[in-house]
Amino acid sequence: MPEHDQQATMDHAALLAALDWQAELGAIDAIGEVPVDRTALPDAGPRLEDWIRKNAAAGPAQGNAKPVAPAPTAPALVAEADPVQEAKTAAAGAATLAGLHAALDAYPHCALKQGARNLVFADGQAEARVMIVGEAPGADEDRQGKPFVGRAGQLLDRMLDAIGMDRAAPDAARAVYITNVLPWRPPQNRDPTPEEIAMLKPFVARHIELANPDILLLMGNISCHALMGRKGITRLRGTWTEVQGRPALPMFHPAYLLRNPAMKKHAWADLLAVQARLRA
Repeated sequence: MPEHDQQATMDHAALLAALDWQAELGAIDAIGEVPVDRTALPDAGPRLEDWIRKNAAAGPAQGNAKPVAPAPTAPALVAEADPVQEAKTAAAGAATLAGLHAALDAYPHCALKQGARNLVFADGQAEARVMIVGEAPGADEDRQGKPFVGRAGQLLDRMLDAIGMDRAAPDAARAVYITNVLPWRPPQNRDPTPEEIAMLKPFVARHIELANPDILLLMGNISCHALMGRKGITRLRGTWTEVQGRPALPMFHPAYLLRNPAMKKHAWADLLAVQARLRA
């Protein structure tokens, strides 16, 4: 049977089975970085040739006057959407964390959501004194819909446990609240683009306002760049700063520590600084 006939006869269940088979083989990423709408058709407006053919069929004009083509009309100006401004408006309109989650889910301008399985919003205790802001979800986080659940997340849990903290702790004094700058996984775990950071930053800022933690931990370059406007985590880590009116400490991302175990001593020093700040 020709290939196109086989595709035509595949039912919904067969297509799902084929996708599951590819996922088991490890094909979990799209080739392109942004989705392509192959069903969209070009916008074909009226053509001059159609107008001439119509007037020729209607017969000669009165007198000796020759038909004159109508003056081309200027295309209507369509106001382009401002993704950043729309993000600010949507985030400001969220009065609760549930409302912010809904606003993010409805936000139409970030193409990352088209290739992601889940919106990764947050994990932990929303009333916690400490809020961690990471960079972006990875493959494990995308599958489970929670931040920091892969190898880096497991290391983070061990780091927190060393100072008596736990994302699952029921009391706010020992709990942590965790989110990311990006709620959707970038393809192949690439770094977010400046445009993606700019359009999602208002949601992160509102997230911090609604959670209202005592201390912020900014893990990795991306979170420092988004919330401090600065990069260079090796220079920034270990030095307290202020973000949105509250103490903030840049730290190495756990994924970086997995690649560079020698840097764990600096992470331990930062954790002790967090513990001392909470006690004070």
